[in-house]
Amino acid sequence: MNQINVVPYVDVMMVLLVIFMVTAPLANPSVVDLPSVGKSTQAPATPIEVVIKLDATMLLRDRDDSKGPEQSVTLKDLVPMVQQKQTGNPDRPVVIAADKEVRYEAVLKVMDELQRANIRRVGLAVKAAGS
Repeated sequence: MNQINVVPYVDVMMVLLVIFMVTAPLANPSVVDLPSVGKSTQAPATPIEVVIKLDATMLLRDRDDSKGPEQSVTLKDLVPMVQQKQTGNPDRPVVIAADKEVRYEAVLKVMDELQRANIRRVGLAVKAAGS
């Protein structure tokens, strides 16, 4: 015999192809759980906090303000209120604290609005892993 019989190899390759085609949709590599970090740096002394709740409502927290710790705010009113709180200290940081289940798009909208208004220091609040 001077020829190689490739029929068994083709059968094995077809079986492997079917196995990969069936199992590929079951693997979901796009699942990401971002809000936890191993070690975070110390937070600034008194940042302005934008809290995004699960139902997409927002609160503005300022621990230095005497009007109360939290104010309900809409996306349209967010930038003027933050700019008002930053008068005298334009480098005062703004921290976005979003619920873990909030859509990523909602957080990006808030970040985009703040950056369009030239608010320099915008960050995300996270909890330490194991907390």
